[in-house]
Amino acid sequence: MKVLKFGGTSVGSVESLTQVKKIVETIPGNAVIVVSALGGLTDKLIATAKLAAAGNAVWKPEFESMKQRHLHIINTMVPLTLRDNVISEVCTLFSQLQRIYEGLYLIKALPEKILDETVSFGERCSSWIVAAIIKNGIRHDSLKFIKTEKWYGKNVVEGKITSHLIAQEFNNLQENEKAIVPGFISSDYKTGEITNLGRGGSDFTGALIAAALGAETLEIWTDVDGFMTSDPRIVKNARITPHLTFSESMELCSFGAKVIYPPTIFPVFHKNIPIKILNTFNPEAPGTLITDVSFPDDPPIKGVTALNDLSLIKIRFLDPLLKESILIRTFKILSENAYKIIPVSNSDSDDELHFVVNASDSALSLKMLNTEFAPEIGQGLTENPVAESNVSALALVGNEMKERYNLLSRVLYSLQRKGITVKAVGSPTSNTTLLFILDERQVKDALNLTHSLLY
Repeated sequence: MKVLKFGGTSVGSVESLTQVKKIVETIPGNAVIVVSALGGLTDKLIATAKLAAAGNAVWKPEFESMKQRHLHIINTMVPLTLRDNVISEVCTLFSQLQRIYEGLYLIKALPEKILDETVSFGERCSSWIVAAIIKNGIRHDSLKFIKTEKWYGKNVVEGKITSHLIAQEFNNLQENEKAIVPGFISSDYKTGEITNLGRGGSDFTGALIAAALGAETLEIWTDVDGFMTSDPRIVKNARITPHLTFSESMELCSFGAKVIYPPTIFPVFHKNIPIKILNTFNPEAPGTLITDVSFPDDPPIKGVTALNDLSLIKIRFLDPLLKESILIRTFKILSENAYKIIPVSNSDSDDELHFVVNASDSALSLKMLNTEFAPEIGQGLTENPVAESNVSALALVGNEMKERYNLLSRVLYSLQRKGITVKAVGSPTSNTTLLFILDERQVKDALNLTHSLLY
């Protein structure tokens, strides 16, 4: 069985949905089709919720425009025999959504769990439409089988329960059934409250289903031909990368390539299920295949990407014997709060610990570290941690990077020669990625220079 996921641009209009219909109806036998909300709708749901919570009556025409967009697609694409039922289901959902917005307008607040419920309406509506336009399409409610639990204040998938429920849901499909599933959304396995898997979570939904069912492949259908050697909006001569390993694709996504949602890779990686990245609007293109091992004809470097909106945090210590303790305590306290931490080093600063966090986590990271190291700071053994904002991580991703001894120095020399300052480099823990920390204002020049150097 195949599992296919179609993103927002693939289900955003009559034209794109026509393409989805053609692709899905050529698949023999059963398949599971995971769909996102209509393109741009999740952002619109959030923005409208914020308007309502701010007491701004503009939420009303915004709400109506979302509703009419869905009704236009239904009236254009859904067969007459199914149209009334789909309109009824979608209008019922929009009535529920309207009551939520009216409540937000009254209380002038936007609680997190209400926002989680609000953004769920995009996928809940789109899945009714897609199920009706595809031959043998039957909708399955992912709120019943994608289950989450709270972990350090965040919703994470409860794997065992979810896998069991997925198997129950899909192991007895009708003949030639195309099971349509709303992606992204989930529910708390204890309380039943609506939750979600985060932005890009529809990819993750597809991966969870593929892994639980032992699918032959997971196809991610999007609006690009596959992974590219760099961001084509910045690097004009970027080209398609035909093959990646799981670890290479994970690193590219983690450091800025917005092709798939990084957690997507974990469930299928453990089951060794290949991923294909394909273009809904150019289905003949071969796309990018992701597997567990490299191919003999793979190039050594698969891509150059950049992750922005980071902060470089530095902790200076006066006693070298404190370094290991500071390192362990720093990573423990930040990881316990689910912060992403990128260890980096600077050869000019042997008495400092350097690491990178998301800019949005910077202030709280500093607060926690100041509390953690208050005794050492008070004794003058450690200085107050400081953060440098507006930095980016330039990542070179490929195979056996630890063995490419000259590559780091070659890239470093080329960047410095062009006046691009490298603030730090990634710690040599990954065999897949070389990392350079730069000023965010120089990252475009760095991407173009490094890409031309390697390709």
